[in-house]
Amino acid sequence: MISSILLGIVGPWQGVIIVVVVLLLFGGKKIPELMKGLGQGIKEFKNAAKAEEPEVKKEEPSEKLEEKSQK
Repeated sequence: MISSILLGIVGPWQGVIIVVVVLLLFGGKKIPELMKGLGQGIKEFKNAAKAEEPEVKKEEPSEKLEEKSQK
């Protein structure tokens, strides 16, 4: 979804200019290290997000019947 928004905002020439500026600022040797760090950060974020998800307890149908009969 975000990529489709960014593609609408950044045209092909702007993309080329961004790539050239990044190459000039960081050089060709530093970019793989930056991308590796970015990938590791995204991976850690996803793992943390999965760990925080509440686990839903699934009840057996027989447990639901017992609860109704007790009321």
